[in-house]
Amino acid sequence: MSDDRVPHAASSLRDLGRKALHSPKLLTREEAIRLAEHVLKGDEHANELEREIAKKATHNPEGVEVDQLELLGKKILKEK
Repeated sequence: MSDDRVPHAASSLRDLGRKALHSPKLLTREEAIRLAEHVLKGDEHANELEREIAKKATHNPEGVEVDQLELLGKKILKEK
């Protein structure tokens, strides 16, 4: 039986960071949550604003503004 998962457009964190930076409106709910969870996992490297946005995104990904998603995308790309 084949894997029934739908492939994500942004399968790696680097791809996800690029997508958040260049086309944040196209992020799915799951991608926004994945991005936020990664920023929260590296908590010691995220500043207070990044942590607040990431927490908001994990609880309400639809309520996060485009510029906030771009900031999280930049954070991911800086780490790599």
